Amino acid sequence: MNDLEKVIGEMDFQYFGNGEHKMEVEQFLSAENTVFLDVRAKEEQETVKLTLSHHCKVIEIPTNEIPTRINEIPKDKTIGIFCSAGVRATIIFVYLKSKGYKDVKIILGGYPPLMAAVMPGKLYKTLNK
Repeated sequence: MNDLEKVIGEMDFQYFGNGEHKMEVEQFLSAENTVFLDVRAKEEQETVKLTLSHHCKVIEIPTNEIPTRINEIPKDKTIGIFCSAGVRATIIFVYLKSKGYKDVKIILGGYPPLMAAVMPGKLYKTLNK
């Protein structure tokens, strides 16, 4: 059994039922020791830039480049994977798990909750912690 088969084999009802594979964006942005992995296409990243300067480090690697750039993704941090609809984030979640990444989360909801999480009032609270 290869690593991908092992990871998928562990994804039973209990695994999905407890929801540990996903995280709300506000919870992720307030957590410590995190990296926001933006797996949107280069064109999307150029159109809508996500720097999240006051929250966490952002690494932009399009989905198709993850296998050749995986060494840019740290294993000692919580990795929150983001895309516009969740499909690419889910693919990369499984891929990273199969490559030995332990603390990986799918950031839920795409753009709407992300934009809500960085509105002035919430950003003000972050800056005044």
